[in-house]
Amino acid sequence: MTGVLEGFAALAALIALGAVLAHVGFLTYASQTMLVRLAFWVASPALLLTVVADADVHTVFSSTLVATAGAVAGALVLYLLLSRVVARRPPPETVVAALCSMYVNAGNLGLPVAAYVLGDAALVAPVILLQLVVLQPVALAVLDRTTAGGGMGVRQLALRTVRNPLMLGAVLGLVLALTGLRLPSVVRAPVDLLGGMAVPAMLLAYGVSLRLGPKPGAGSPPRDLVLVVGLKLLVQPALACLLGMAVGLQDTALYAVAVLAALPTAQNVFVLASRYDRGVVVARDAIFLSTIGSVPVILAITALLT
Repeated sequence: MTGVLEGFAALAALIALGAVLAHVGFLTYASQTMLVRLAFWVASPALLLTVVADADVHTVFSSTLVATAGAVAGALVLYLLLSRVVARRPPPETVVAALCSMYVNAGNLGLPVAAYVLGDAALVAPVILLQLVVLQPVALAVLDRTTAGGGMGVRQLALRTVRNPLMLGAVLGLVLALTGLRLPSVVRAPVDLLGGMAVPAMLLAYGVSLRLGPKPGAGSPPRDLVLVVGLKLLVQPALACLLGMAVGLQDTALYAVAVLAALPTAQNVFVLASRYDRGVVVARDAIFLSTIGSVPVILAITALLT
């Protein structure tokens, strides 16, 4: 459990630093915008390329992926059904809120959890690939379509989606993983350096938003947050555990699927919301509350399955 606490401590430290720098006036809304743009256009694509390229795709496409994908699909369907009763939103805001209910922090928190708690960092690869290669491109395509100007046709929308830097990074990484090709060290080294900026930039921008924006929970209707956070922390890990047992997962594999599904909403959702200026406050509040709430949930899963 030390790895879980260390992962959360690292997140909290950078978020707190962003809030402190905003409080003393060193970072402003303009700084937040710059950090988000840097993460979206430069650092995150580089990080996605290296993470996906290094994944063992032969191990990834297994029963673990089936359980993980089923849990994500279940959370999505439930959100779409319940949101019609709890909170009707325009399509872009619906996309962001849906991501809050199912998109886990598999990168900067899932990796240390997999390495130090589960004993194998590769266990997080199915989650990362599912999110980067399926969920994220689909979400980006819908956001592009629903926020585009009225004069944009299908061809222009397709080109805009294909040219999205996050999608390009993930697809290029998948091509490298499937073919077994490796980037030359002279190329890989600067890509690694750029990717290293992604998580700090996202967390600092998030901290600035916490300090300069509405207080967490004050800008979103409580019922909206109860829905997305409840689906994220309770329904998704429960579905992952049930589906894992249904496909024959046991012991460490079953524990891994449940714990990774219980990770909080990823900061990537906040970056996407900020990039498209849709559902920013809901994304911020869902990340904040799910990050705090995921700790007791993961501890409970550990007590039940180990």
